Formats: sequence, structure tokens, C-alpha cells
Amino acid sequence: MIYLNTDHLQRCIQTLQSSLRLYQAAEAGSIDQEVFRNAIVKGYELSQEAAFKLLRKALKEYGHSSKKLNETPIKDVLRLAASHSLMSVAEVEHWFSYRDNRNNTAHGYGEGFAKQTLILLPGFITDISRLAQQLEAKLGKDSDHAQA
Repeated sequence: MIYLNTDHLQRCIQTLQSSLRLYQAAEAGSIDQEVFRNAIVKGYELSQEAAFKLLRKALKEYGHSSKKLNETPIKDVLRLAASHSLMSVAEVEHWFSYRDNRNNTAHGYGEGFAKQTLILLPGFITDISRLAQQLEAKLGKDSDHAQA
């Protein structure tokens, strides 16, 4: 049985929340606001990568091989997570939007992308926090699973 340590993901979420608060508190159009916006974009990317890494690790517990999971597209990993009740179908649909938005960062950090990310961010923070809680409950150090 595996044990998932969600500490890194939790820290990514806290950093993202803090960056958003600082962005919102900064003077509109200021360099400070731009710095915090850039931190949000990077935190958004890092949070997703940490979540996907944990999801792949969690799915091994359900009989999926590491090799196969590493070759599986992210959207299919998300579907698998829903099939094992690690996320709801509605949450998977949200994550599809987050992933599509994230993929845009690979092609540029334009103002439009940043604005879209900021629009998605409150829902993303809710969903990634819920995912972290679900992974911790099912496969974390204090879960019934870990006690077995």
C-alpha cells in the first residue's frame, strides 16, 4: 500500500492563495501587481503539476502501472481519478478547463492568458484544495488506508 504525502501540494496551494491576496491588494497596474500576477501564473502551473504527480501515484493503488500512467494523457488521468472516486465528474470537467488554460502558458504569458487564469483561480483553488483533502483522506498518513 502506498502513502501519499500531500505536504508539497498543500504548500503550493497556500502560496497560490497568498499570491492572489497580494495581487488583489497591490495598486492596479503597478509593478508589484505584475510581480504577483507572474507568481500566480507560476504557482498555478506548479500546483497542477504537483496534483497530477500525486494523482498518478494514487492511481497505482488502484492497479494502474507507473509506466502506463506516465504515458497516459492528463485528461485521461483525470477521468481515471473520477472512476476511482478521487474526484467527481464535475470536478474533472473543471480540471479540463484548468489544464487547457495551463497549456496556454507553454505558448506565451500574454495579458489575455493572465486575465483568464485570474478568472479561473478562485474555482481552481477550491477544486485543488478539495483534491488535496480527498487524496489525504484516502491515502494520507492519517487515513484508514494507511492504518491497514
